[in-house]
Amino acid sequence: MDSIVSLPFVWAFLILFFIVMLRSNATYWVGRGLAAGGRKTKLQKHLDSPAVLSAEKIIARWGAPAVSVSFLTIGVQTAINMSAGLGRMPLRRYIPATVVGSIVWACIYATVGLAAFEAAIAAAAGSPMALILLVLAVGALVLGIHLFRVSRTRKLDQSAMDDCPVMGAEIPVPAVERPTAFGA
Repeated sequence: MDSIVSLPFVWAFLILFFIVMLRSNATYWVGRGLAAGGRKTKLQKHLDSPAVLSAEKIIARWGAPAVSVSFLTIGVQTAINMSAGLGRMPLRRYIPATVVGSIVWACIYATVGLAAFEAAIAAAAGSPMALILLVLAVGALVLGIHLFRVSRTRKLDQSAMDDCPVMGAEIPVPAVERPTAFGA
């Protein structure tokens, strides 16, 4: 059986297009399901809060370009599609945005993406050292992303604490009168 790389461009494009359409729409519907399920639990008061309703309006209005552009990224695409579902983006905006993004994604991967992937696999298969270097590079990338996220989260947590007027303030404790042994 030939790999997808050896297929003509049109077939490779169509296969990749349908794969990414299925994946992105499945992610969207999982988000919709989580939002619907959350509205039947204790989360309902939070999901119906003014902030969340406002965010849903913003996603419904401006989220389509974010969905389309997310297909050009690695690692963000799933989060954006899930957010579109959680935010209940209307299908009349989501479907065209995901079609545009899927077309771009399939074009990239049917040409440059698959060729680069095949070259990396061939290089790794031909040389154990290349495979080790590839694994180390991926590990370093994952570690770098993790450390960046941790430092950003700590900075956000620290700035939230710095902005809090209560932090560092003494909390007055009222004096409690203790009864004597004989109620006197």
